[in-house]
Amino acid sequence: MPDGAPAEAAPFGDLTLAHIEAARERIAGVALVTPLVRLEVPDGFPDAPDELWLKLENLQPIGAFKIRGAANALALASDAALSRGVFTCSAGNMAQGVAYVARARGVPCTAVVPDHAPAAKLDAITRLGAQYIKVPFAAWWEVMISHRFAGLDGLFVHPVSDVAVMAGNGTIGLEMVDQLGDVDAVVVPYGGGGLACGIATAVKARCPTARVVASEVDTSAAFAAALAASEPTDVTYTPSFVDGIGSRRVLDAMWPRARTLLDGSGVVSLDAVREAVRLLATRAHVVAEGAGASSVAAALAGKAGRGRVVCVVSGGNIDAGVLAQILQTH
Repeated sequence: MPDGAPAEAAPFGDLTLAHIEAARERIAGVALVTPLVRLEVPDGFPDAPDELWLKLENLQPIGAFKIRGAANALALASDAALSRGVFTCSAGNMAQGVAYVARARGVPCTAVVPDHAPAAKLDAITRLGAQYIKVPFAAWWEVMISHRFAGLDGLFVHPVSDVAVMAGNGTIGLEMVDQLGDVDAVVVPYGGGGLACGIATAVKARCPTARVVASEVDTSAAFAAALAASEPTDVTYTPSFVDGIGSRRVLDAMWPRARTLLDGSGVVSLDAVREAVRLLATRAHVVAEGAGASSVAAALAGKAGRGRVVCVVSGGNIDAGVLAQILQTH
C-alpha cells in the first residue's frame, strides 16, 4: 500500500435502519445510553418550542457523541485491518472517540487536527494515549476530502462520511424515540453532516412526520449556503469558540444524503450560542461546548418550530477559560 494511502473503514454501502439497530448492539457497553431531560425555558424566548428536550451526549465517556461512531467502526474492523494502527481527522472529539476505542484494542492512534483545535480537546487526545498532528485548516480539510495524510497508512476512520460511523451516530435517534415517543422536530449540530444524517435516518424510520433540522453558526454556515444554492458552495469560515461544527463547504459525498434527510438549517449567531451555553449551565446544570449548545440556541430562536423539540447536546468539551468567560459575561 502506497505511503499515505490508507485502508478504509467502510464495511457496507448505504445507511439503513438495520445498520443502526445492529450498531446499537455492537456499541453497548462502550457508549452510554444518555439521558433525555426537559429544559424549562425561561421568559424571554417567545419563539421557543412548547416542549424543549435535551439529549445529553456531553455525558459520554469522552464528553461527546463521537464515541458511538468510533466504537462501531472499530468493532467492524479486523485485527489485520488495524495492524498498522488507525487515524482520523478531527477538531478534537472524533479523535477522542477513536483514541478511546483504539486504546481498548491496543492499537496506536493518530489524529490530524486543525491549528485552531482547543487545548481541552488536544489534552484529552494525549490523555487517551493517542498522538496528534496539528496542521493549518486548509491542510486539515484536505484530509477530510482525500481520506489520506502523508506518512500515515493505517486504517482511516472518516469522522463524517463513513457509513459505520453514521450508523453509530444514528443510535442517538433510536434512543430518543424510545425515551420520548413521537417528536415534532429534532435539532442537530451540523459539522460535516454525519451526526445529523445518522440521527435523521433513525428518527424518520421510527417517527416519519418528525422534522430534523441542522444547527449552524453564522460564521461557518456551509449547509445553509448549500441549501440556498441547491448545491455545495464555498463560504467564509471564521474560527470561533464553536469549534466542533462548521466548515468552508459541505462535503460533496454528504450533500445528496443531507439534502434528502434534513429539513433545513437553523443559523444562529455566536452571541445566541453563548446565551445557550449560559442557560444550559445555570438552568439545567449542563456543561455544553459551543457546538453542543448551538442546537439549543436554534430551538430557542424558533428555528425548529413549536411542539415537542429535542436538541442534541453533542458535546461538552469546552475550554475552562472559555466557559468561565461566557458565564461571567451577561
